[in-house]
Amino acid sequence: MAGRDRGTERGRGETDGVNERALFASPAAHLSAGGDPALESAFPGRSDNPVKPDAALWRSIVGDEATADRPAVGDQGAGELPVSPWRMPSVRLPSIRRQARRLARIPSPRGAVAGLAAAAATELDRGVAFLLVPVFLSGGAIFYFSLAAEPGFVQPIACAVALVVAVLLARPRPRLQLALAAALLVALGVLCAKVETWRASTQMLGAEVSTRLTGRVVAIDAMASGRMRLTLDVLSTRRPTLRYQPARVRLSARAVPAGLVAGDTVSGFVRLLPPTGPVRPDSYDFSFESYFAGIGASGFFLTNPKLEKAVPASLAAHLPGMVERARDAIAERIRAAIGGPEGEIAAALMVGVRAGIPESINEAMRKTGIYHIISISGLHMALVAGTVMALLRGAFALFPNFSSRRPVKKYAAGAALFAIAAYLFISGVVVAAERSFIMLAVMLTAVLFDRAALTMRNLAISAIAVIVVSPHEVVGPSFQMSFAATAALVGAYAGWSDRRAARGDRTPPPNRSWPGAVVHRMVAATAALAVTSIVAGSATTLYAMWHFQRVSPLSLFANLAVMPIVSVLVMPFAVFAALAMPFGADWPFLYVMGKGLAAMIAISGWIAERSPLDAVGLVSVQSVLLVTVALVIATMTTTWLRLAALPFALAGLVTIHQVRTPDVLVSEDARLVALPIGGGELAINRARPNEFTSDNWRRALDAETLVKPEALKGKDMRFVTTDAALDLPSGTPFLCAGKLCVARHTSGAIVVWAQNADDARPACAYAALIVIADATAKNPCRKLPVAVVTASDLARSGSAAITFDPVAADRPPQVGFAVEENYRPWHAQRAFSREARGLMPYQRKTGNKKQQRRRTGSRPG
Repeated sequence: MAGRDRGTERGRGETDGVNERALFASPAAHLSAGGDPALESAFPGRSDNPVKPDAALWRSIVGDEATADRPAVGDQGAGELPVSPWRMPSVRLPSIRRQARRLARIPSPRGAVAGLAAAAATELDRGVAFLLVPVFLSGGAIFYFSLAAEPGFVQPIACAVALVVAVLLARPRPRLQLALAAALLVALGVLCAKVETWRASTQMLGAEVSTRLTGRVVAIDAMASGRMRLTLDVLSTRRPTLRYQPARVRLSARAVPAGLVAGDTVSGFVRLLPPTGPVRPDSYDFSFESYFAGIGASGFFLTNPKLEKAVPASLAAHLPGMVERARDAIAERIRAAIGGPEGEIAAALMVGVRAGIPESINEAMRKTGIYHIISISGLHMALVAGTVMALLRGAFALFPNFSSRRPVKKYAAGAALFAIAAYLFISGVVVAAERSFIMLAVMLTAVLFDRAALTMRNLAISAIAVIVVSPHEVVGPSFQMSFAATAALVGAYAGWSDRRAARGDRTPPPNRSWPGAVVHRMVAATAALAVTSIVAGSATTLYAMWHFQRVSPLSLFANLAVMPIVSVLVMPFAVFAALAMPFGADWPFLYVMGKGLAAMIAISGWIAERSPLDAVGLVSVQSVLLVTVALVIATMTTTWLRLAALPFALAGLVTIHQVRTPDVLVSEDARLVALPIGGGELAINRARPNEFTSDNWRRALDAETLVKPEALKGKDMRFVTTDAALDLPSGTPFLCAGKLCVARHTSGAIVVWAQNADDARPACAYAALIVIADATAKNPCRKLPVAVVTASDLARSGSAAITFDPVAADRPPQVGFAVEENYRPWHAQRAFSREARGLMPYQRKTGNKKQQRRRTGSRPG
């Protein structure tokens, strides 16, 4: 900060307790402390504001120590900036108890109302209204994406225009104007989400199909399984030619032509699959993500792709290929220099290529709570910016004449801004990195304009930018966890700074020997890292539980052990390697980076082996909403109103598991059924289930192990083919014979899976739920209290969750589907599949009858 006492002890002491919140202090509060008479003329009548809180009530809220005789923070004689005396001081338990006793003795609510009004006015003076802008915008986006049917443009535009007029007319009534402004922000959030949905307009594949496809390579990812994953812009299809072909697809292949790079044109016979929906109701929707990512289909090559002659394209189409080729070249150089899983992780950190990381290492990092290190996010952007700034400021310090005359801090901030922009560009401009770049860019720009970098105001600006550009990110885990952690850290830092300023803690540090100074710095760094992990982990734990149904019990220890390695050995040397790579001198830095990553992998694996079960079951949505309100209040308020976050937080913790756990889950292809059978076991009807789906179900139903079906033979087949299933004990796993499987829930209800309606018909006499994996099947139990779910129902409405009536066992169970019947744009393709229309899967006709008989095993005649 430039000033007449810049660089002196006096200048540093004067700005110790000053932050951006002081700029929004109430002038009336300063006048009451004996301020500048010029302010009295600017704000007449404010010194005797009728909402000024009673002094005794204020002492009961903040504690007697806050009003003790000491130099005022805003004393002009001390040479300090004026700061509102109503700023939040340190709140201790004795103060809270005194407040409760004092409020209990108040005979009239006038004092409490006056204190509440004064605190609210102070919050508005300090800019809390602007901090709430992204909150209401995100509320509008969430409201839009939770609608059961797609609205048109007329409704949100009409609401926004009407609210703009209402806000202008309500200027004489400030409170009403604030309420209308909040409603206007919600309407604008809905409008932004609607515009993004219209702008995406991704053409989604409706049904499975095999065709010969020609496309331009957008990205190439080497997967840990040895297969290659290609992202292609579709140029043409034939045999058959698709009338509504998707613009971009993602396909896997066993091998690709040698020397294939982004921008090349390939062709091959492929199997295209429509985007899948949630694996269970209220879970992650893959079709939603595919829609906004522009991916209209996925699948695999039935034959290895072949390199074709390049098709002329515009510069806009060539530019992504150039960036992707640079990414692939850098990734290959990193893998060659480091090798093994360490090389794959290094490539993920430097250029965002994560497909090659072994799944065992991914799972270990998820279990220990350090998977955020792999994703290019705010941590990596901050480390890159910090490393660049430290290097440049250290270099400028070698030239004292220059650095004393020039704003070298701004030069370093500008270079750091350029560095993270290049990092974003070379990492593929993924959404998480884009969001982190916006946040860091706002903070570095604040440094360029002599403003505080790490403030809630800058965080609000970055959140507004993200919401306006990509509103769909608001409902995703990445946005929620990232901004929750950052807001909690910024709020905690601001509260700690306010406490230091209120205590007047400006004693100079004691003189220490260099070993003592080193030890002190190490202890302080460890304590800061522990506090950071605790604060960020506390703010994001519930969101992780809501989205992933898992929690990392040992995440604190894992982060304490791993983050020093990442901060000292991994990311700084990654920056050094990137700077030295154009000169061919990157190998020493990559070597050190690889050793740091090897240590990180070893530590995460060791802790993961000793980590307890991380599954937590389902979390109620009301709990997430209550904790979000508590987080907003706690991080954005600065007065005693911060205490209002406590009841919301407690209510959120109490209602975590106030949600009905499904008794049965059914996949959207009708092939997999699961039900808990007690003892932490989850029974499934397939010996080789889809691993991702079964693992998600296991965590959602809070089960430890999967119980695979048992094949019956001989006399035991009667338990499947007859009503002898009624003799099975409760909690019996699936027993299968041929095309029929039977299991018994812990409630006594019998669940049956059948291949077709004919096999399922006898089960109508004793089953409570029948799942038929046949799209052409009709309900064979029309007049019986049996719930029947067919493949056609699941194709139209997605995966299903079934709950049995705990009181009346004779009532049919309730069936809930993942997708509403009024399709949103990212679900509209479901209506066009053959299964949704009640048709059999498409069978290719062969012209050679001899080959057809050979495939079917039939004889002529």
